[in-house]
Amino acid sequence: MPRRCRPRKARSRSTAFFRRSRAAQGGAPARLLVGLGNPGADAARHRHNVGFMALDTLATAHGFGPFKRRTRFQGEIADGRVDDEPVLALKPQTYMNESGRAVGAAMRFHRLEPTAVIVLHDEVDLAAGKVRAKCGGGVAGHNGLRSIRAHIGADFWRVRIGIGHPGDRDRMTGHVLSSFGASDRTWLDPTLDAIVEAFPLLMAGDASAFMSRVAILAPPPGSGPARASGETTPGAMGGV
Repeated sequence: MPRRCRPRKARSRSTAFFRRSRAAQGGAPARLLVGLGNPGADAARHRHNVGFMALDTLATAHGFGPFKRRTRFQGEIADGRVDDEPVLALKPQTYMNESGRAVGAAMRFHRLEPTAVIVLHDEVDLAAGKVRAKCGGGVAGHNGLRSIRAHIGADFWRVRIGIGHPGDRDRMTGHVLSSFGASDRTWLDPTLDAIVEAFPLLMAGDASAFMSRVAILAPPPGSGPARASGETTPGAMGGV
């Protein structure tokens, strides 16, 4: 029976879920790192694609091999190591709403448990530049997460990268499917770099230390009292 993640338990138990998988023997990946987004050059700079951007930044920083299309996994994959641990990076090419097909195929092929999957994705319910990490939980209206949960269950890790809320549900689709502007570079690049630098802490099972380190390295912009928590109405993502 697969182990269930218990993100609120003591660190010693949380860390146990991050011990190297037996699948790592013989060169197979111990973890599956997934960036969420939509395929195609037109979508490359969309806010909805910040998961792709984060994974690309991580892969470059750690010297992964080039991303290559794999029909078996319905996505682009690259092999590499993070903190001396073999990992497989995956960018589903199924479009966001069907991301779970690619994640499920890769996870099953490499005989990984859901707790070995780490998903990087955009989050409108967090202020721009805020980053949160946890294992398990709901999907808050994010269709990419909903698809993954349908294919592998809820016990995977999520790195939520805040892109801010447009303030009006009717503007949601236009917001997430629009490109980051020049002014966003002041927080976006530092945030992605901070995720990369702090990522070994997450690999070691310490989500709290990971989030603290990211916040120190790249403080979110304009975090006044009204947005201090970075949270808005759950489920605001809608059907994008």
